[in-house]
Amino acid sequence: MYLPSEWHQQAFVQMTWPHKDTDWAPVLADAIDCFCAIAREVVKREPLVIVAQYLDEAQTALQRRGIDCQQVTFIPCPTNDTWARDHAFITCIDEQNKKVILNDFQFNGWGLKFAANHDNQINRVAFPAISSLYRQHQIQAEYANQQDFVFEGGSIESDGEGTLMVTSSCLLAENRNNTQNQQDIENRLKQYFHAERVIWISHSWLAGDDTDGHIDTVARFCSPTSIAYVKCDNPADEHYEELLAMEHELQTLRTSDGEPYTLFPLPLPDPCYDDEGNRLPATHANFLIVNGAVLVPTYAQPDKDAEALSQLKKAFPDRDVVGIDCRVLIWQHGSLHCSTMQYPSF
Repeated sequence: MYLPSEWHQQAFVQMTWPHKDTDWAPVLADAIDCFCAIAREVVKREPLVIVAQYLDEAQTALQRRGIDCQQVTFIPCPTNDTWARDHAFITCIDEQNKKVILNDFQFNGWGLKFAANHDNQINRVAFPAISSLYRQHQIQAEYANQQDFVFEGGSIESDGEGTLMVTSSCLLAENRNNTQNQQDIENRLKQYFHAERVIWISHSWLAGDDTDGHIDTVARFCSPTSIAYVKCDNPADEHYEELLAMEHELQTLRTSDGEPYTLFPLPLPDPCYDDEGNRLPATHANFLIVNGAVLVPTYAQPDKDAEALSQLKKAFPDRDVVGIDCRVLIWQHGSLHCSTMQYPSF
């Protein structure tokens, strides 16, 4: 059993739909436009699961934009927010027994910062539908209750070959699992995901980030031997020193075979701000890998967006690289990867 990489073949992708009773309310129309743009690219390539508090509204939004709802499974469920990456199942594969293990960790609103009472229940509600989808692939789905451990999907990267990458700022934050030290947590990760080693990244900060430094905002496996990461070239930018320290950290890492990783630097977007002048966590590293493509958040910054797409095309030469305008998503301090969760197949 193991935690597959994101480029592993996928059965479907999950999204949790924005609605009027969430913090999306002031920009709901724009948020739905963005979610539909992501959904459109996903259903071109694989099925989609949508968890929605108001199913009719989600269905109508997709239909009005000509998106094939026959490729979509809708699951009714109360929701606090939309960040499926962090409240959805984290799925391991047991190839020998032809089954997947759906790990349901405790989601506490990124360390009790936001209400998560509904979002932490989504997996229990969704399991029957997700299990049924897997049965269509002749795959058994097993529910694994891991609610004694606070953990979010955006806080982990897997190369699919036994190496995990995480950040110390998030996993060691006192608002998660404060009775456990680094070795305790590493042992848990190895137990849950049958990993052989855990890479801890010590530098991972982005202004405006509510997650305490999720790995999926700054550094991502592109293969077992390569990593894409956020690079800041402007010494006057507040991120310069921290991201330079992270770059040096990545340069010292070695693969399981003892070789340096191939590194693909992604430009840090120019500063984006909310209406009150607070900087938002724009990052091209928050991309989603789906079957045959990489969906990349863009921010209406032609030069930076083009450079990021070019670098990711080098990292994924056999996949389409598709940019999606995600300016509205960072208004709520997340981006494309945060709003999705992939489920592996065989």
